[in-house]
Amino acid sequence: MEQTAKEEGGPVVARTSHFQVAEGIWGLTDIFTNVYVVKNKNDDSWVLVDAGLKTAYPKIKRMVKELFGADSRPAAIVLTHGHFDHVGSLKRLAEEWDVPVYAHYLELPYLTGRSAYPPPDSSVGGGMMAYLADLYSASPIDIHERVEAFPGITPEIPFMPGWTYIHTPGHAPGHVSFWREEDKVLIAGDAFVTTKQESALCVLLQTKIISGPPKYFTCNWLKAEDSVDQLASLMPEIVATGHGQPMSGQEMQQQLLELAYYFEEKAVPKRGRYVMTPAITDSDGIVSVPKEVAEPYQILFTIGAVAALSALGIALLSKSKTKKSFRLSR
Repeated sequence: MEQTAKEEGGPVVARTSHFQVAEGIWGLTDIFTNVYVVKNKNDDSWVLVDAGLKTAYPKIKRMVKELFGADSRPAAIVLTHGHFDHVGSLKRLAEEWDVPVYAHYLELPYLTGRSAYPPPDSSVGGGMMAYLADLYSASPIDIHERVEAFPGITPEIPFMPGWTYIHTPGHAPGHVSFWREEDKVLIAGDAFVTTKQESALCVLLQTKIISGPPKYFTCNWLKAEDSVDQLASLMPEIVATGHGQPMSGQEMQQQLLELAYYFEEKAVPKRGRYVMTPAITDSDGIVSVPKEVAEPYQILFTIGAVAALSALGIALLSKSKTKKSFRLSR
C-alpha cells in the first residue's frame, strides 16, 4: 500500500508499514514480531491481535489511522500469548483506547503480575536470536484491571464473529491460535512460525519456511507437538504467525504437514533445558522448572552474538545512510 503526498520539489511517496493477509485482516512487522488487526464484516468494528514490542506502539497507531481513521479504536485486544515480544505495547494501547484484553485463562498469571514465565533457554542453539535468549524478559506484566479470560464454554471469541480460538500450548501454557473456518485462515501466534526464528539472518531476510515454535522460549515440547498436529489437521489455506511473513497454498500446507509428521526432527532442539523435562505450570503460574543446561561456552556465545548483532545493525544503518545520500545527490 502506498500514499503519495505533494511537497515543494515534487511528490513524495511514503510506503505504509502494514500488509494485507486476507479479507479483513492486516498485519505489520516491528523488528521481528508481527501484530494483526481483524475487521468484522457485520459492523466494521475491529480487534487488535497481540501488541508486539514496546517499539511497535507508533507503528500500530499509524496502521490503525491509515486503515480506520485517526479516532478509531478496537472493540478489544486479543492475545495469542503474553511473552514480552507480544505484549510490549499492550498496557499503553489498552489504557489509551480504554478497551478490554482477552487471553486464555492459563496465560492470566503472566498478565496480572502473579508469575514470571519459565525462563528462556539460550542453550537450544540454532542462531544468534537463540544465543541472545538470556537477555529476553520472562517477567510478567500487570493489567489485571483490563484482562479477561476467553469464555470457557465455547471457543468463540468476544468481538470476533466467525472466529474461534484453539488452545495450542507448548510454546506458552495458555497459548491460543485463531481460526476462521469460512476461508480457512489461521492466525497461529508462535505455535509454529513462518521463518527460522532462531537465526538473525533468516529474521532479517524474512526467509519463508514453516518452522516449529521459537525454540528459545518453548517450555513444553510434547504439548508443542500436539498443538502443531492439531493445526496441521485443519489444512489452513492461509497462515499468519507471530514471526515471519504470511504463507498460503499447497507448498505451505505440505510444509506444515511435514513439520507435524517430523516434528521431533524438524522442531525439537538437540539439547536444551526443556527437551527432556518440561516446565510445569498451572492456573497460578510456574510450579517447577528443570535445571538449566550447563553450557561452559554459553557466555562467550552470548557475548559474540551481541557483538555480531551490533555489527550487523551498524552495517545496515550505514547501508541505509548510503542509500539516502545517493538519493539526495541525484
